[in-house]
Amino acid sequence: MDANDPAPLRLPDWPWLERLRALRAALERRLLPPTLAPGESAWMPLLYLAFLFLPLAFPMMRPLDLGLTLLSIVVFLPMYVGSFWLSGWRRAAMGLAMAALAPALLPVNPFANTYTIYGALSATGLPLPTALLVLLGSLAMLAVSHWTIDPVAAVFVLLLTMLISTTSFIAMRMYAANARKQAALRLSQEEVARLAKVAERERIGRDLHDLLGHTLSVIAIKAELASKLASRDPGAAQAEIADVERVAREALGQVRRAVSGMRAVGIRAEFANARLALSAVLVDFEYRAPDLALHPEVETVLALALREATTNIIRHAGARRVAADLQREAANVVLTVSDDGVGGAVADGNGLKGMRERLAVLGGTLAIESEAGRGTRLRIVVPWREPGNDETGRERAPARHLRAVG
Repeated sequence: MDANDPAPLRLPDWPWLERLRALRAALERRLLPPTLAPGESAWMPLLYLAFLFLPLAFPMMRPLDLGLTLLSIVVFLPMYVGSFWLSGWRRAAMGLAMAALAPALLPVNPFANTYTIYGALSATGLPLPTALLVLLGSLAMLAVSHWTIDPVAAVFVLLLTMLISTTSFIAMRMYAANARKQAALRLSQEEVARLAKVAERERIGRDLHDLLGHTLSVIAIKAELASKLASRDPGAAQAEIADVERVAREALGQVRRAVSGMRAVGIRAEFANARLALSAVLVDFEYRAPDLALHPEVETVLALALREATTNIIRHAGARRVAADLQREAANVVLTVSDDGVGGAVADGNGLKGMRERLAVLGGTLAIESEAGRGTRLRIVVPWREPGNDETGRERAPARHLRAVG
Protein backbone atom coordinates (compact mmCIF):
# COMPACT_ATOMS: atom_id res chain seq x y z
CA MET A 1 0.00 0.00 0.00
CA ASP A 2 1.29 3.48 -0.84
CA ALA A 3 2.06 5.80 2.04
CA ASN A 4 -0.52 8.32 0.85
CA ASP A 5 -3.31 5.76 0.62
CA PRO A 6 -6.31 6.35 2.90
CA ALA A 7 -6.62 3.95 5.80
CA PRO A 8 -8.99 1.07 5.05
CA LEU A 9 -12.48 1.41 6.50
CA ARG A 10 -12.95 -0.81 9.53
CA LEU A 11 -16.28 -1.44 11.16
CA PRO A 12 -16.40 -1.33 14.97
CA ASP A 13 -15.83 -4.70 16.56
CA TRP A 14 -19.34 -5.04 17.99
CA PRO A 15 -20.16 -8.45 19.49
CA TRP A 16 -23.75 -8.33 18.20
CA LEU A 17 -22.46 -7.73 14.66
CA GLU A 18 -20.30 -10.85 14.86
CA ARG A 19 -23.27 -12.85 16.15
CA LEU A 20 -25.39 -11.54 13.30
CA ARG A 21 -22.76 -12.62 10.76
CA ALA A 22 -22.54 -16.05 12.37
CA LEU A 23 -26.34 -16.36 12.26
CA ARG A 24 -26.39 -15.41 8.59
CA ALA A 25 -23.70 -17.96 7.77
CA ALA A 26 -25.61 -20.67 9.65
CA LEU A 27 -28.85 -19.82 7.82
CA GLU A 28 -27.08 -19.91 4.47
CA ARG A 29 -25.65 -23.35 5.22
CA ARG A 30 -29.02 -24.74 6.28
CA LEU A 31 -31.44 -23.02 3.91
CA LEU A 32 -29.64 -22.21 0.67
CA PRO A 33 -27.85 -24.34 -1.95
CA PRO A 34 -24.05 -24.62 -1.58
CA THR A 35 -23.61 -22.25 -4.53
CA LEU A 36 -25.91 -19.61 -5.97
CA ALA A 37 -25.96 -18.52 -9.58
CA PRO A 38 -23.77 -15.48 -10.31
CA GLY A 39 -25.63 -12.32 -9.35
CA GLU A 40 -28.22 -14.03 -7.13
CA SER A 41 -28.79 -12.54 -3.67
CA ALA A 42 -30.98 -14.22 -1.09
CA TRP A 43 -31.13 -11.58 1.63
CA MET A 44 -31.27 -8.13 0.04
CA PRO A 45 -34.61 -8.70 -1.79
CA LEU A 46 -36.26 -9.50 1.55
CA LEU A 47 -36.18 -5.77 2.29
CA TYR A 48 -39.21 -5.45 0.01
CA LEU A 49 -41.26 -7.09 2.78
CA ALA A 50 -41.16 -3.77 4.63
CA PHE A 51 -43.75 -2.45 2.13
CA LEU A 52 -46.32 -4.85 3.58
CA PHE A 53 -46.24 -2.93 6.87
CA LEU A 54 -46.70 0.57 5.42
CA PRO A 55 -50.43 0.52 6.29
CA LEU A 56 -49.36 0.60 9.95
CA ALA A 57 -48.41 4.23 9.39
CA PHE A 58 -52.06 5.02 8.67
CA PRO A 59 -55.22 4.17 10.63
CA MET A 60 -56.18 1.62 8.04
CA MET A 61 -54.80 -1.70 9.26
CA ARG A 62 -56.91 -3.71 11.66
CA PRO A 63 -55.42 -6.36 13.91
CA LEU A 64 -56.99 -9.02 11.68
CA ASP A 65 -55.35 -7.46 8.63
CA LEU A 66 -51.98 -7.47 10.38
CA GLY A 67 -52.44 -11.10 11.38
CA LEU A 68 -53.26 -12.12 7.81
CA THR A 69 -50.25 -10.17 6.55
CA LEU A 70 -47.97 -11.99 8.98
CA LEU A 71 -49.55 -15.29 7.93
CA SER A 72 -48.82 -14.50 4.28
CA ILE A 73 -45.16 -13.90 5.18
CA VAL A 74 -45.02 -17.25 6.97
CA VAL A 75 -46.35 -18.89 3.80
CA PHE A 76 -44.09 -16.81 1.54
CA LEU A 77 -40.71 -17.43 3.19
CA PRO A 78 -40.54 -21.23 2.56
CA MET A 79 -41.59 -20.61 -1.04
CA TYR A 80 -38.94 -17.91 -1.42
CA VAL A 81 -36.14 -20.06 0.02
CA GLY A 82 -37.31 -23.10 -1.94
CA SER A 83 -37.12 -21.18 -5.23
CA PHE A 84 -33.31 -21.09 -4.94
CA TRP A 85 -33.27 -24.91 -5.03
CA LEU A 86 -35.37 -25.06 -8.22
CA SER A 87 -34.72 -24.41 -11.87
CA GLY A 88 -36.60 -24.39 -15.16
CA TRP A 89 -40.39 -24.67 -15.11
CA ARG A 90 -40.39 -25.60 -11.41
CA ARG A 91 -38.84 -22.28 -10.52
CA ALA A 92 -41.25 -20.49 -12.86
CA ALA A 93 -44.19 -22.19 -11.12
CA MET A 94 -42.82 -21.19 -7.71
CA GLY A 95 -42.52 -17.60 -8.89
CA LEU A 96 -46.14 -17.57 -10.02
CA ALA A 97 -47.16 -19.12 -6.68
CA MET A 98 -45.41 -16.29 -4.80
CA ALA A 99 -47.08 -13.74 -7.06
CA ALA A 100 -50.45 -15.38 -6.33
CA LEU A 101 -50.13 -14.24 -2.72
CA ALA A 102 -50.69 -10.67 -3.94
CA PRO A 103 -54.35 -11.10 -5.04
CA ALA A 104 -54.99 -13.33 -2.01
CA LEU A 105 -53.80 -10.64 0.43
CA LEU A 106 -55.01 -7.60 -1.52
CA PRO A 107 -58.47 -7.35 0.16
CA VAL A 108 -56.82 -6.70 3.55
CA ASN A 109 -53.52 -5.04 2.56
CA PRO A 110 -53.27 -2.49 -0.29
CA PHE A 111 -49.51 -3.11 -0.51
CA ALA A 112 -49.89 -6.81 -1.27
CA ASN A 113 -48.52 -6.07 -4.75
CA THR A 114 -45.13 -6.60 -3.04
CA TYR A 115 -45.53 -10.30 -3.79
CA THR A 116 -45.92 -9.46 -7.48
CA ILE A 117 -42.45 -7.96 -7.34
CA TYR A 118 -41.12 -11.16 -5.77
CA GLY A 119 -42.70 -13.19 -8.55
CA ALA A 120 -40.86 -11.07 -11.11
CA LEU A 121 -37.55 -11.24 -9.24
CA SER A 122 -37.69 -15.03 -8.90
CA ALA A 123 -37.72 -15.32 -12.69
CA THR A 124 -34.62 -13.24 -13.38
CA GLY A 125 -32.37 -16.32 -13.57
CA LEU A 126 -34.63 -18.14 -16.04
CA PRO A 127 -34.37 -18.01 -19.85
CA LEU A 128 -35.79 -14.75 -21.14
CA PRO A 129 -39.01 -16.16 -22.71
CA THR A 130 -39.89 -18.06 -19.52
CA ALA A 131 -38.94 -15.09 -17.34
CA LEU A 132 -41.20 -12.77 -19.36
CA LEU A 133 -44.12 -15.21 -19.01
CA VAL A 134 -43.68 -15.23 -15.23
CA LEU A 135 -43.46 -11.42 -15.15
CA LEU A 136 -46.58 -10.96 -17.30
CA GLY A 137 -48.44 -13.69 -15.41
CA SER A 138 -47.67 -12.04 -12.07
CA LEU A 139 -48.90 -8.67 -13.32
CA ALA A 140 -52.02 -10.23 -14.87
CA MET A 141 -53.05 -11.86 -11.58
CA LEU A 142 -52.66 -8.55 -9.77
CA ALA A 143 -54.56 -6.65 -12.45
CA VAL A 144 -57.57 -9.00 -12.39
CA SER A 145 -57.74 -9.03 -8.60
CA HIS A 146 -57.35 -5.27 -8.22
CA TRP A 147 -59.91 -4.59 -10.92
CA THR A 148 -62.56 -6.54 -9.03
CA ILE A 149 -61.83 -4.66 -5.79
CA ASP A 150 -61.32 -1.06 -6.96
CA PRO A 151 -61.49 -0.42 -10.73
CA VAL A 152 -60.61 3.25 -10.28
CA ALA A 153 -57.35 2.64 -8.43
CA ALA A 154 -56.53 -0.52 -10.40
CA VAL A 155 -54.90 1.33 -13.30
CA PHE A 156 -52.67 3.45 -11.05
CA VAL A 157 -51.62 0.52 -8.85
CA LEU A 158 -51.02 -1.71 -11.85
CA LEU A 159 -48.85 0.90 -13.60
CA LEU A 160 -46.87 1.54 -10.41
CA THR A 161 -46.37 -2.17 -9.80
CA MET A 162 -45.45 -2.74 -13.43
CA LEU A 163 -42.86 0.03 -13.22
CA ILE A 164 -41.28 -1.34 -10.03
CA SER A 165 -41.43 -4.99 -11.13
CA THR A 166 -40.10 -4.35 -14.62
CA THR A 167 -37.32 -2.06 -13.36
CA SER A 168 -36.29 -4.60 -10.72
CA PHE A 169 -36.51 -7.41 -13.27
CA ILE A 170 -34.29 -5.61 -15.80
CA ALA A 171 -31.82 -4.45 -13.12
CA MET A 172 -31.45 -7.95 -11.68
CA ARG A 173 -30.95 -9.51 -15.12
CA MET A 174 -28.31 -6.93 -15.99
CA TYR A 175 -26.60 -7.46 -12.64
CA ALA A 176 -26.67 -11.24 -13.12
CA ALA A 177 -25.30 -10.93 -16.68
CA ASN A 178 -22.46 -8.73 -15.43
CA ALA A 179 -21.77 -11.15 -12.57
CA ARG A 180 -21.55 -14.03 -15.07
CA LYS A 181 -19.11 -12.03 -17.18
CA GLN A 182 -16.99 -11.27 -14.13
CA ALA A 183 -17.04 -14.94 -13.12
CA ALA A 184 -16.05 -15.96 -16.66
CA LEU A 185 -13.27 -13.37 -16.64
CA ARG A 186 -11.92 -14.71 -13.34
CA LEU A 187 -12.03 -18.25 -14.69
CA SER A 188 -10.22 -17.20 -17.86
CA GLN A 189 -7.58 -15.40 -15.80
CA GLU A 190 -7.11 -18.48 -13.63
CA GLU A 191 -6.91 -20.68 -16.74
CA VAL A 192 -4.35 -18.37 -18.34
CA ALA A 193 -2.30 -18.43 -15.14
CA ARG A 194 -2.55 -22.22 -14.94
CA LEU A 195 -1.50 -22.69 -18.57
CA ALA A 196 1.35 -20.24 -18.07
CA LYS A 197 2.57 -22.27 -15.09
CA VAL A 198 2.33 -25.51 -17.07
CA ALA A 199 4.23 -23.96 -19.98
CA GLU A 200 6.85 -22.62 -17.59
CA ARG A 201 7.34 -26.04 -15.99
CA GLU A 202 7.73 -27.61 -19.43
CA ARG A 203 10.21 -24.91 -20.44
CA ILE A 204 12.22 -25.41 -17.26
CA GLY A 205 12.26 -29.16 -17.85
CA ARG A 206 13.47 -28.71 -21.44
CA ASP A 207 16.10 -26.16 -20.40
CA LEU A 208 17.47 -28.36 -17.64
CA HIS A 209 17.56 -31.36 -19.97
CA ASP A 210 19.30 -29.38 -22.71
CA LEU A 211 21.72 -27.72 -20.32
CA LEU A 212 22.66 -30.57 -18.02
CA GLY A 213 21.92 -33.78 -19.90
CA HIS A 214 24.82 -33.59 -22.37
CA THR A 215 27.13 -31.80 -19.90
CA LEU A 216 26.76 -34.39 -17.15
CA SER A 217 27.31 -37.17 -19.68
CA VAL A 218 30.58 -35.54 -20.78
CA ILE A 219 31.68 -35.09 -17.15
CA ALA A 220 30.92 -38.73 -16.37
CA ILE A 221 32.86 -40.01 -19.41
CA LYS A 222 35.87 -37.76 -18.76
CA ALA A 223 35.93 -38.64 -15.05
CA GLU A 224 35.87 -42.35 -15.94
CA LEU A 225 38.67 -41.82 -18.48
CA ALA A 226 40.76 -39.87 -15.94
CA SER A 227 40.34 -42.71 -13.45
CA LYS A 228 41.67 -45.22 -15.99
CA LEU A 229 44.59 -42.95 -16.99
CA ALA A 230 45.60 -42.09 -13.42
CA SER A 231 48.09 -44.98 -13.06
CA ARG A 232 49.31 -45.18 -16.68
CA ASP A 233 49.53 -41.52 -17.75
CA PRO A 234 49.15 -39.02 -14.89
CA GLY A 235 49.59 -36.05 -17.25
CA ALA A 236 46.73 -37.13 -19.49
CA ALA A 237 44.61 -37.89 -16.44
CA GLN A 238 45.28 -34.39 -15.12
CA ALA A 239 44.26 -32.90 -18.48
CA GLU A 240 41.01 -34.83 -18.38
CA ILE A 241 40.36 -33.61 -14.82
CA ALA A 242 40.99 -30.05 -16.04
CA ASP A 243 38.45 -30.62 -18.80
CA VAL A 244 35.98 -31.92 -16.23
CA GLU A 245 36.45 -28.73 -14.19
CA ARG A 246 36.08 -26.52 -17.26
CA VAL A 247 32.91 -28.27 -18.40
CA ALA A 248 31.50 -28.13 -14.87
CA ARG A 249 32.17 -24.38 -14.64
CA GLU A 250 30.58 -23.78 -18.03
CA ALA A 251 27.56 -25.78 -16.89
CA LEU A 252 27.40 -23.70 -13.71
CA GLY A 253 27.36 -20.50 -15.76
CA GLN A 254 24.61 -21.88 -17.99
CA VAL A 255 22.54 -22.88 -14.96
CA ARG A 256 22.95 -19.41 -13.45
CA ARG A 257 21.78 -17.77 -16.67
CA ALA A 258 18.87 -20.18 -16.92
CA VAL A 259 17.82 -19.52 -13.32
CA SER A 260 18.08 -15.78 -13.95
CA GLY A 261 15.76 -16.20 -16.92
CA MET A 262 13.34 -18.32 -14.88
CA ARG A 263 13.17 -15.64 -12.21
CA ALA A 264 12.59 -12.93 -14.78
CA VAL A 265 9.12 -11.48 -15.19
CA GLY A 266 8.11 -11.42 -18.86
CA ILE A 267 7.08 -8.02 -20.16
CA ARG A 268 4.65 -9.50 -22.69
CA ALA A 269 2.94 -11.55 -20.01
CA GLU A 270 2.71 -8.42 -17.86
CA PHE A 271 1.09 -6.50 -20.73
CA ALA A 272 -1.51 -9.27 -20.99
CA ASN A 273 -2.07 -9.23 -17.22
CA ALA A 274 -2.48 -5.45 -17.30
CA ARG A 275 -5.10 -5.71 -20.02
CA LEU A 276 -7.05 -8.31 -18.02
CA ALA A 277 -6.84 -6.31 -14.79
CA LEU A 278 -7.89 -3.04 -16.43
CA SER A 279 -10.71 -4.62 -18.41
CA ALA A 280 -12.10 -6.01 -15.15
CA VAL A 281 -12.65 -2.40 -13.97
CA LEU A 282 -13.93 -1.25 -17.41
CA VAL A 283 -10.75 0.60 -18.43
CA ASP A 284 -9.67 0.43 -22.08
CA PHE A 285 -5.99 -0.53 -22.48
CA GLU A 286 -3.94 -0.19 -25.65
CA TYR A 287 -0.26 -0.98 -25.87
CA ARG A 288 2.53 -1.24 -28.42
CA ALA A 289 5.37 -3.63 -27.71
CA PRO A 290 7.71 -4.61 -30.54
CA ASP A 291 9.62 -7.86 -30.22
CA LEU A 292 12.72 -6.70 -28.34
CA ALA A 293 15.28 -9.21 -27.06
CA LEU A 294 15.64 -7.83 -23.54
CA HIS A 295 18.12 -8.83 -20.87
CA PRO A 296 16.27 -10.73 -18.10
CA GLU A 297 17.12 -8.13 -15.45
CA VAL A 298 15.97 -5.26 -17.67
CA GLU A 299 12.79 -7.12 -18.64
CA THR A 300 11.98 -7.89 -15.01
CA VAL A 301 12.40 -4.27 -13.92
CA LEU A 302 10.22 -3.02 -16.78
CA ALA A 303 7.55 -5.65 -16.09
CA LEU A 304 7.43 -4.77 -12.39
CA ALA A 305 7.23 -1.08 -13.27
CA LEU A 306 4.28 -1.78 -15.58
CA ARG A 307 2.61 -3.81 -12.84
CA GLU A 308 3.00 -1.00 -10.30
CA ALA A 309 1.71 1.57 -12.80
CA THR A 310 -1.34 -0.59 -13.53
CA THR A 311 -2.06 -1.03 -9.81
CA ASN A 312 -1.87 2.73 -9.21
CA ILE A 313 -4.18 3.44 -12.15
CA ILE A 314 -6.80 1.01 -10.85
CA ARG A 315 -6.62 2.31 -7.29
CA HIS A 316 -6.14 6.05 -7.74
CA ALA A 317 -6.47 7.36 -11.31
CA GLY A 318 -10.18 6.97 -12.08
CA ALA A 319 -9.17 6.58 -15.72
CA ARG A 320 -11.20 5.32 -18.67
CA ARG A 321 -8.31 4.87 -21.13
CA VAL A 322 -4.70 3.78 -20.67
CA ALA A 323 -1.95 3.57 -23.29
CA ALA A 324 1.50 1.97 -22.94
CA ASP A 325 4.43 1.98 -25.33
CA LEU A 326 7.69 0.01 -25.17
CA GLN A 327 10.50 0.87 -27.58
CA ARG A 328 14.25 1.13 -27.91
CA GLU A 329 15.74 4.60 -28.22
CA ALA A 330 19.46 4.57 -29.03
CA ALA A 331 21.20 3.01 -26.02
CA ASN A 332 18.05 2.87 -23.86
CA VAL A 333 14.81 0.96 -23.54
CA VAL A 334 11.86 3.29 -22.85
CA LEU A 335 8.47 2.35 -21.40
CA THR A 336 5.75 5.01 -21.22
CA VAL A 337 2.38 4.55 -19.52
CA SER A 338 -0.30 7.25 -19.88
CA ASP A 339 -3.84 7.53 -18.54
CA ASP A 340 -6.68 10.05 -18.79
CA GLY A 341 -7.47 9.98 -15.08
CA VAL A 342 -7.61 12.66 -12.42
CA GLY A 343 -3.85 13.33 -12.35
CA GLY A 344 -2.42 15.51 -9.62
CA ALA A 345 0.03 12.96 -8.19
CA VAL A 346 2.31 15.00 -5.94
CA ALA A 347 4.26 12.46 -3.90
CA ASP A 348 5.73 9.00 -4.37
CA GLY A 349 4.21 6.20 -2.36
CA ASN A 350 6.08 3.05 -1.40
CA GLY A 351 5.33 1.48 -4.77
CA LEU A 352 6.89 4.30 -6.80
CA LYS A 353 9.82 4.53 -4.40
CA GLY A 354 10.49 0.84 -4.89
CA MET A 355 10.23 1.30 -8.65
CA ARG A 356 12.83 4.11 -8.56
CA GLU A 357 15.17 1.97 -6.44
CA ARG A 358 14.96 -0.99 -8.85
CA LEU A 359 15.60 1.31 -11.79
CA ALA A 360 18.54 2.99 -10.04
CA VAL A 361 20.30 -0.39 -9.66
CA LEU A 362 20.35 -0.70 -13.47
CA GLY A 363 21.10 3.00 -14.06
CA GLY A 364 17.52 3.73 -15.09
CA THR A 365 15.25 6.70 -14.37
CA LEU A 366 11.55 7.39 -13.80
CA ALA A 367 9.86 10.65 -14.82
CA ILE A 368 6.25 11.46 -13.89
CA GLU A 369 4.01 14.10 -15.48
CA SER A 370 0.74 14.44 -13.56
CA GLU A 371 -1.22 17.65 -14.00
CA ALA A 372 -4.50 17.78 -12.09
CA GLY A 373 -7.42 16.87 -14.33
CA ARG A 374 -5.21 15.87 -17.28
CA GLY A 375 -4.08 12.39 -16.35
CA THR A 376 -0.67 10.96 -15.57
CA ARG A 377 2.26 9.94 -17.76
CA LEU A 378 5.13 7.74 -16.60
CA ARG A 379 8.34 7.55 -18.61
CA ILE A 380 10.72 4.77 -17.59
CA VAL A 381 14.19 4.67 -19.14
CA VAL A 382 16.61 1.76 -18.67
CA PRO A 383 20.02 1.37 -20.38
CA TRP A 384 19.99 -1.32 -23.06
CA ARG A 385 21.82 -4.55 -22.21
CA GLU A 386 22.51 -7.39 -24.58
CA PRO A 387 20.86 -10.59 -23.36
CA GLY A 388 22.98 -13.65 -22.61
CA ASN A 389 26.42 -12.04 -22.20
CA ASP A 390 26.86 -12.35 -18.44
CA GLU A 391 29.58 -15.02 -18.50
CA THR A 392 32.95 -13.58 -17.45
CA GLY A 393 36.43 -14.73 -18.31
CA ARG A 394 37.14 -15.34 -14.63
CA GLU A 395 35.09 -18.54 -14.67
CA ARG A 396 37.26 -20.07 -17.37
CA ALA A 397 40.62 -18.99 -15.94
CA PRO A 398 41.19 -21.86 -13.48
CA ALA A 399 40.53 -24.47 -16.15
CA ARG A 400 42.97 -22.85 -18.56
CA HIS A 401 45.56 -22.63 -15.78
CA LEU A 402 45.26 -26.33 -14.93
CA ARG A 403 45.56 -27.32 -18.59
CA ALA A 404 48.75 -25.25 -18.83
CA VAL A 405 50.14 -26.94 -15.75
CA GLY A 406 49.19 -30.36 -17.11
